[in-house]
Amino acid sequence: MSELKTQFEQATKDVKTLSSKPDNKTLLQLYALFKQATEGDVRGDEPWFSDFVGRAKWDAWTKLEGTPSEESMQKYIELVRELLNQ
Repeated sequence: MSELKTQFEQATKDVKTLSSKPDNKTLLQLYALFKQATEGDVRGDEPWFSDFVGRAKWDAWTKLEGTPSEESMQKYIELVRELLNQ
């Protein structure tokens, strides 16, 4: 397993230990980076406008379209480290 993947897996565990819940914008960033890192570009139909949470997640993930998995993992790791140091 690569060092980056090991760090990413640790970050996914560390994020659950944050002392306080991040704001919604940060939660969407974490979600989108995680999905892009693990699944690649968004697939499936765009959620209905009445599904506010699903739509926000889909929009955040779509903004990362084309971002390589490794880059998404690195950005996720950096964001989690930043949150841990707050």
